[in-house]
Amino acid sequence: MTVLLWVASVMLIVIGVAGTVLPALPGTALVLAGIVLGAWIDDFTRVGIGSLLIIGVLAVMAWGFDYAAGMLGARRAGASRQALWGAAIGTVVGLFMGLVGVLFMPLVGAAVGEYLARRDQGQALRVGVATWLGIMAGLLAKVVIAFMMIGIFVGALLF
Repeated sequence: MTVLLWVASVMLIVIGVAGTVLPALPGTALVLAGIVLGAWIDDFTRVGIGSLLIIGVLAVMAWGFDYAAGMLGARRAGASRQALWGAAIGTVVGLFMGLVGVLFMPLVGAAVGEYLARRDQGQALRVGVATWLGIMAGLLAKVVIAFMMIGIFVGALLF
């Protein structure tokens, strides 16, 4: 039974890492769940409450960075409400288009939303690119933080 629980823990972590790139999956939350399961399997002897608190804070930070980065990129470029909606819709549509769609449809959605709001192609392009850069910065932060979480977990297990 313990082996199955460890497999579940590792699978949650692996799926969570994938979720840091795929917006349909709550990446850092799944990584956190896998880590907590691993700590529980070990009766919290090697991975204690202190490590879990640090990992939990990192998970919350990843969520905050992801949210804030996209919004800051869009706001800095003067995005309209329609551009923000367009980016959100583009993200959802991108899920059905594979990795390229996930990475670039938010840019297209934000640009289309901004164009519909202001009918200015230059502004629409600026907002689309700024929103995309913000989303990519948030994505990069999530990936880095997820690996930090995993590193702390593995370090606690081994040392």
